[in-house]
Amino acid sequence: MNECRGGTVNPCTVCAPLGAALVSAGVRGSMLLLHGAQGCATYIRRYLISHFREPVDVASSSLGEAQAVFGGAEDLCRALDNVVEKYRPELVTVASTCLAETIGEDIPLHLRRWAEGREQVPYLVSASIPSYKYGHVEGFHAVVHAMVRSLAVGTGERLSTINVLPPPLSPADLRHIREIVEGFGASATLLPDYADHLDGVILDQYRPLPEGGTPVDDMVAMPRSLATLDFTMTGRAPRASCLLSDRSSPTHVLGIPIGVRATDALLDVLCKHTGHPVPAWLQAERGRLLDAYADGHKVLFGVRVGLYGDPEMVCALAAFLNEIGARPVLCATGARNHTMSAGLADLPPGMVEEVLEDTDFDAIETACTRLNLD
Repeated sequence: MNECRGGTVNPCTVCAPLGAALVSAGVRGSMLLLHGAQGCATYIRRYLISHFREPVDVASSSLGEAQAVFGGAEDLCRALDNVVEKYRPELVTVASTCLAETIGEDIPLHLRRWAEGREQVPYLVSASIPSYKYGHVEGFHAVVHAMVRSLAVGTGERLSTINVLPPPLSPADLRHIREIVEGFGASATLLPDYADHLDGVILDQYRPLPEGGTPVDDMVAMPRSLATLDFTMTGRAPRASCLLSDRSSPTHVLGIPIGVRATDALLDVLCKHTGHPVPAWLQAERGRLLDAYADGHKVLFGVRVGLYGDPEMVCALAAFLNEIGARPVLCATGARNHTMSAGLADLPPGMVEEVLEDTDFDAIETACTRLNLD
């Protein structure tokens, strides 16, 4: 008799506003406002602070029982007034929550009405990200798409910049990608770039809006870039890079540059669009990596490995493990966009024995035992 899984045991994904908060943290002068109950903002804020050990603020419209019946337009407008008065943000991203979506809140309409007749209004971006439909990965991509759709409208001559659309990565990863692009004589516009915000220095006093992040003016100018590098996997959801491609920025969809093959693909694109050769320090790093491959092959060859994470990271690490001789037999993610199987298609047939998507840690643990991982 086949086992029927009736629920989620120890989920391995977080709700969509976490992704929205990461993106907002990567834009200079930006503030995230969650249209929903107070607990949604508090949970995300506490989650990020406990992980990164950096100050993070998330605003809320604090909907209650009455608003769930009569609507929350008045509370959203009051929340916007408070955010603008206390933080003076350059950009406010208003993201929906499960409650706002369930009662049918028309956030774009509320934002237009709030802005009418005001002399000074920050940039406003809205995103629909109910967590009963999206996880943190999908929420991240949805907010990036909303920002590009609303803000990246600049026209004019080409700039010596390269757009980079990363998936959720560590601040160190974002910093290194910027270093690689700048090594080719171009400026990097990362969306988002929370490296300084979520991995900053010790401050002598609290700053409501920390320094760092991508300036809004740079986001406006994204269509004028030399090229756009898209490291994301959005599945059937719209790609932000497609909008930039339609607005005249040449687009390349690549894997996260982990390992020789993926990094070579990135460097080839940068050479093509900047006209600069690969910097000597990157050539030296490549040589050291190949030497490490040769040294470790006898230890790693044939090792059966299980991978879990966001789809882009799992696919990149699976390709890397294939390069060094290991076997990524199990690839799992809690994301719900069902993109990982396609991202693993370039691996040798039969190497990945099981792919779990929209899964939980209980199912991953069972699969690890069944597949006899090393």
